[in-house]
Amino acid sequence: MPTRRAINHSLFTLGGLFALAGPRAVLAQDTGKTASISTVAPQSAAKLATQTEVVVDRGEVPMLSPGSSEAMDGAIAIYEEIVAGGGWQQLPMKKLTKGNKGAPVVALRQRLVAENYLPFDTLNGDNAETYDSELEESVRAFQINHGVLPSGTVAEKTLAAFNVTADERLQALRENVPRVRTYAEGLGNRYILVNIPGTQLESVENGTVYSRHNVVAGKLERPSPALISKVSDINFNPYWKVPASIVEKDIVPQYMEDPNYLDANHIRVFDGVEGPEVDPTLIDWTSEAPDRYFFRQDPGDFNSLGLVKINFPNKHMVYMHDTPHRELFGRNVRFESSGCIRVDGVRTLVNWVINGQDGFDDTQYEMQTASQENYDLPIADGPGVRFMYLTAWATEDGRVNFRPDIYGLDGTGFILGQPEPQSF
Repeated sequence: MPTRRAINHSLFTLGGLFALAGPRAVLAQDTGKTASISTVAPQSAAKLATQTEVVVDRGEVPMLSPGSSEAMDGAIAIYEEIVAGGGWQQLPMKKLTKGNKGAPVVALRQRLVAENYLPFDTLNGDNAETYDSELEESVRAFQINHGVLPSGTVAEKTLAAFNVTADERLQALRENVPRVRTYAEGLGNRYILVNIPGTQLESVENGTVYSRHNVVAGKLERPSPALISKVSDINFNPYWKVPASIVEKDIVPQYMEDPNYLDANHIRVFDGVEGPEVDPTLIDWTSEAPDRYFFRQDPGDFNSLGLVKINFPNKHMVYMHDTPHRELFGRNVRFESSGCIRVDGVRTLVNWVINGQDGFDDTQYEMQTASQENYDLPIADGPGVRFMYLTAWATEDGRVNFRPDIYGLDGTGFILGQPEPQSF
C-alpha cells in the first residue's frame, strides 16, 4: 500500500485516530443472532467484549460530546482519502495469533497500515513477517473500535470486520452524521448515552465518562426506539404494568399453556386500569380481547423490572430498569428486551443520577430496595437521556468506531423514532 499524505484535522492523525485503547473495550458485541432467555448461558468477564465499570478516574472521552460533529468530519476526510487510494485488500479467512509467521501475517500488517493502525515503515522492519507484540496490540485496538472481543487473535469475527470494504466504512460514517448532530444537540453537563447497536450505556459528567454499563436492548422483532429526553424520577420496587402488546403476545399464551403462570409470577389481572381485580380463571381467553384487562406484576426480586426503574418522558413508553435475568449481561449478544433498556450495575447508575439529592446515598438505596415498598423519587434537574442508533461514530480523542446495523436502518434516513420490527 503506498504511503499517503498526513491529514491535519483535529486529533485525526496517525497517532490520534486509532490510539491503542488498552482495556477500553467500549460498545463491543458479537454479531450472532439473538438467543432466547431459556438458552442464555453466562460468560466469564474475560470472554466479554465490554465491561460494566466505573471509569471516572481514567478521564475517558464519551462516545458523544459537543465536539462529535467535528470528529465525524475528520474521520470522513481520512476515509475519503483511503477510498481514493484504492481502499484495502481482503484478508484470507485464516486464524492468526501471536507468534505466527509468513505471508498471511504480512497481509494482516498491510491491512492495519491501510487503515492507519500501524505506521507504513512497519512493513520494512525485521519483524514484518512475524505476528509480534506490536501487531497484537494493533489488532486489539482494531477489535475494540469494531466491537469485537479484544483478544489480540484474528479469528472469524475479527476477519469479518477487517473485510468490510473502505467504501462501506465511509458510507457508514456519512450515514451517521445526521444522527450524531441530532443526538449531540443540547447535551448539557450530565447525560446518559445508550447506543442500541453497541448494547452499552455511558453516564457522562463534565465531558468525562463516569461509568459504562452493559445493557440489554430490544429484540429484532421488538426494537428499542431512538429518543431524546431527560430523567424525571426513579421508581424503587416498581410494579410492572404489562403493556397490552406483551399481554397479547406473551402473557396470555403462557397462561393458557400453564394455569399456574400468573400466580407463579405474581401477576394480577384487573378489569381496566382503575378497575377491580378479577379472577383470570373465569375469563375465556380464547374469545376475550386481552386489551380489555390490565395486568400488573407485584414488586419484588421476581419482578420483570427488577428493583428499580429510571423514568423519562417519551411517547414510546420505554424506560431503563434493573432485571431479575442478570445472566443476560454475561453475553456479547444482548438483544432480548421488548424495547426498554435493562442496565447492568443499575445501582451505580441510579446513585449517579440521584447525585446526593436530599442526602440520598448508597445506604438509603439499600434500605429502599430492601423494603419492597413501591416508592417514587422525583429527580430535580435530572441528566439528559439519549437512546441512539449509531453504527459508526468518531470521538474527540480521535477514535473511529463501527458496529453492526442490527435493525437494518442504515440507508433509510433513520435518526429518531420507533424502528419497524424485523421479520425472520
